[in-house]
Amino acid sequence: MSAFWPGRRVMVTGGGGFLGSAVVARLRTAGATDVFVPRSQDYDLRTMDGVDRALAAGRPNLVIHLAAVVGGIGANLGNPGRFFYDNAIMGIQLMEAARLALVDKFVQIGTVCSYPKFTPVPFREEDLWNGYPEETNAPYGLAKKMLLVQAQAYRAQYGFDTIYLIPVNLYGPGDNVDPSNSHVIPALIRKCVEAREAGADHIDVWGTGAASREFLYVDDAAEGIVLAAERYDGAEPVNLGVGAEITIRDLVTLIARLTRFEGELRWETSKPDGQPRRVLDTSRARECFGFVAETSFEDGLRRSIEWYEVIRPHGA
Repeated sequence: MSAFWPGRRVMVTGGGGFLGSAVVARLRTAGATDVFVPRSQDYDLRTMDGVDRALAAGRPNLVIHLAAVVGGIGANLGNPGRFFYDNAIMGIQLMEAARLALVDKFVQIGTVCSYPKFTPVPFREEDLWNGYPEETNAPYGLAKKMLLVQAQAYRAQYGFDTIYLIPVNLYGPGDNVDPSNSHVIPALIRKCVEAREAGADHIDVWGTGAASREFLYVDDAAEGIVLAAERYDGAEPVNLGVGAEITIRDLVTLIARLTRFEGELRWETSKPDGQPRRVLDTSRARECFGFVAETSFEDGLRRSIEWYEVIRPHGA
């Protein structure tokens, strides 16, 4: 519980989604009693009408903007225009409307995909502008990065308290497992479980396995966002992560072991790896608002697999 949240009206866009559900749950634990989640079927945040109606309905003192159009490498390659436009227009219009509505604070969630393709590791926030993002997800990453520019410009000109957070790749129970647009961990969990059930002797995996990624458990990400919303008031972007990386090859091997899939791992080396390495410097989050991720990677994976084993179509 925190004295900050009781009596404060909070609007969480994307609050019914994977990360959003965790953020709403964490807000309630922290003491927030008035949380409004505008559903996409009722409020199209790509339109000013939808944005204005959502703000009128929620009357928020604080907005946490999580709503996004996202996906893995394949989804990014297939929808670069949609991923750019939808993500940019939602954030730009919502931030402007929130300013005009005299919202006290705006929390914008960015993406690790905004970092340059060859960022030195660990990624430091100061390196965001030192190159072009990895090509497969550049439109999405750049759309999100424009919202950092907007946040800093609005803080400078209007004194609008807008903060910008950059979570690394997320995972955990409740993730999207649709193979057409899921991210790497849920996609691999589903693939390994289905192959085990079918008695398959192998699975095919995109890329060479040489690329590395950092993964943040969804409940830890929610904790970081809520802490930042409460405690951080600064113009500089802040990474949210754990500060450790794993190669995709080691990740696939680990998920295969935890899902009890014993077949061969076949690498489709003609498919893209994405960004070569991805691991964040998380010192700013620790120093500015005391965030340190607590869930061990293997524990988080076990919870994710246990969740999928329950919700999956059995016999598939």
